[in-house]
Order: sequence, then C-alpha cells, then structure tokens
Amino acid sequence: MRSQGCGTLAVLEQNEAGIVLLRSFDWNDGLFDVTWSENNENVLITCSGDGSLQIWDMAKTKGPLQVYKEHTLEAYSVDWSQTRGEQLVVSGSWDQTAKLWDPAVGKSLCTFKGHEGVIYSTIWSPHIPGCFASASGDQTLRIWDVKTPGVKLVIPAHQAEVLSCDWCKYDENLLVTGAVDCSLKGWDLRNIRQPVFVLLGHTYAIRRVKFSPFHATILASCSYDFTVRFWDFSKPNPLLETVEHHTEFTCGLDLSLHKRGQVVDCAWDELVKIYTPSCLAVPV
Repeated sequence: MRSQGCGTLAVLEQNEAGIVLLRSFDWNDGLFDVTWSENNENVLITCSGDGSLQIWDMAKTKGPLQVYKEHTLEAYSVDWSQTRGEQLVVSGSWDQTAKLWDPAVGKSLCTFKGHEGVIYSTIWSPHIPGCFASASGDQTLRIWDVKTPGVKLVIPAHQAEVLSCDWCKYDENLLVTGAVDCSLKGWDLRNIRQPVFVLLGHTYAIRRVKFSPFHATILASCSYDFTVRFWDFSKPNPLLETVEHHTEFTCGLDLSLHKRGQVVDCAWDELVKIYTPSCLAVPV
C-alpha cells in the first residue's frame, strides 16, 4: 500500500519547560526513519514513502539540502555510520535492496541485493568499519560488508517477518532481532545455528529493539502491544520492566548516549515521551 499524505521532521529539545520544538520540516510523503550526521550536529537524513532520502540542515529555515531518489519503493530505514574515518549512510527499502551513500556524493555508491522480502531495518556495526546488518520480511537477518558486493552472512532468524535489529555496543559479534512472532532473539555471528537468547513477553509484533549504550546485557524493545519493555538477557528472569504509557502502537525507541538511563519513545497516539525507567535509574 502506498503511503498517503505528507511527513514532518520534528527536531525536539528537552529543557526545564519540557519538550520543545526547535525545528520542523515538511515533506510531501510519509517519513519513516531519521539519522543524525556524525560530522555535523545540524545535519539529519530522513527517508520516505516515495523512496527518497532527504538531507536537512537545522541551520537553514527551508529544506532539504539534497534529495536522493533511487529506491523504487518506500525507503524505510536510514543509518549514518558510527565508526571513525568514514562518513557513510545505508538505506533499506521495500524494493528489497539496501543502498550505500556518501552524503557528499549525489548518487549511491553501491546497491546490495539478496533479500527476498522488504527491508525494514539497516544498522551499521558500531565496531567494524564498513559492516552493516539488515532485517527483512523474508524472515532473515543479513550481514554485509561494503567492500564486497555479496551478502556476508544470512541468518534465518525467525519464522516471521523481522522488523528490527541492533548491534550490541560491547560485543562486536552480538546482535538482537525483533519480529512479528513477538520474540526477541540474540545472535552470535560466530555460531548462528541457535540464538544465544530468546526473550518472550510481548503480545504483538516487535517494532523496534535497541541495545543499551551503558550496559552490555541490557536492551529495550517496543511493540504493537502498546508497551516498551526492558530486558537483561544475562538474568534468569530477563524482563526488568514493562512501561505502558501509550494508547496506541509504540513504533519508535532510542536510548540516550549522553544521559545514562534516559529513553525516548513515540507511538501512533502522536506522543513523544522522554523518561528514565526505574530499572535504568542510577542508584544514588
């Protein structure tokens, strides 16, 4: 189904007054994902239902600076590389391809083919330069290396569409996937025959999963069951906390790199919430 209407990029800031809107940019199609530049604090890239990527500059009142239109269906995922020495962006699309971009170059550097379903998530490794993971409706997690055109590793992760994946910040071989089967699974790239952990508790599809930047074994997930859940996969009872403060599907989630324990989420109820769950609150 083609997305209808228009999208808005909202740049928010938290201060004493609460959450305030710093900047707002409109696009003529729905915006599905956003990533900050790693070399310019004012620059962001979004991706949209018309298959294009947009580069925005908060210092400018109008936007976007550039539009890159190559994907033939919805561009659903975009991520700026985290490793030093490279400024690369990867996008994933419902056209079943991932594309590699240098934001300074007007066309993609490479297209990665192999998925047999829509791509929902493309995430750079925080450890290995030029390495990214993709999660797809074809039920697989795939690992790619920008230096080689073919797929490096194919993991049949779930018997359902895989909507999200993330890399552990403390172990370069560990990733997590979240799927329509309501489960989260951990994968060690050195042995992909069995997941290293399985986390059960969500009652509808898992929309996004994120590892903690501060704890090696803690991660968070949000789901169409309206909840955000926090887990420690090293514990016998891994579910640490369930947060249910939205009245619709929770679809966005991230953990702050700057404030330990701080979480942001959003949902189809059109609310963005910034909070620290009690399980991540630092003991005084």
